[in-house]
Amino acid sequence: MPAKAFMSWSSGKDSAFAFHEARRLGLADIVGVLTTINAVYDRVAMHGVRSALLDRQIAALGVPAMKVPLPSPCPNEVYETQMAEACAALKAQGVTHMVFGDLFLEDIRAYREEKLKAAGMTGIFPLWQRETRALAHDMIASGLEAYLVCVDPRQLDPGFAGRRFDRALLRELPARVDPCGENGEFHTVVTARPMFSAPIAVTLGEVVERDGFVFADVMPG
Repeated sequence: MPAKAFMSWSSGKDSAFAFHEARRLGLADIVGVLTTINAVYDRVAMHGVRSALLDRQIAALGVPAMKVPLPSPCPNEVYETQMAEACAALKAQGVTHMVFGDLFLEDIRAYREEKLKAAGMTGIFPLWQRETRALAHDMIASGLEAYLVCVDPRQLDPGFAGRRFDRALLRELPARVDPCGENGEFHTVVTARPMFSAPIAVTLGEVVERDGFVFADVMPG
């Protein structure tokens, strides 16, 4: 029987496709999603996605959600305390595993596994070490739709902010940029399939630079 798990939900394509693959492969019984929220801006931490759009995603997933509010800026000790409390609450509900969309960053995975072990939980990584160009095309072929909501201008031209994550975009990415943005080059928000009950209509708002990153305001339509 698959492990009872929560999905670490970033609102982006990697966590969305990991959710899909974990279920498809029978790796986990995902009974909910956990998302960290920037309490100052009421947006998904790092991605900058509006809570209103996150709520639409959660409704389309059809599972309960746990939102973890974080201050901005957020010291690491505060983050770790908040996450430890969240994991303890999930463990009390019988959740034993957490699913992540990580692809190949060994230090990030090791950090997650260390913190989960302390909480008496185990990590599941459905996309781990899949070749990222092929993976990006697999995501698109599955019907997944996403938009770039955050771009690191030190690694990728700011003009990519707000672009749809599609084959045309993959062709235009510089060779140094990972096709899935795993090195932090960009972050996305998912708006359709294969894990949603229905697509989410969105409109593109303003593009702004904040804290050294370029954010595109993708809003629910």
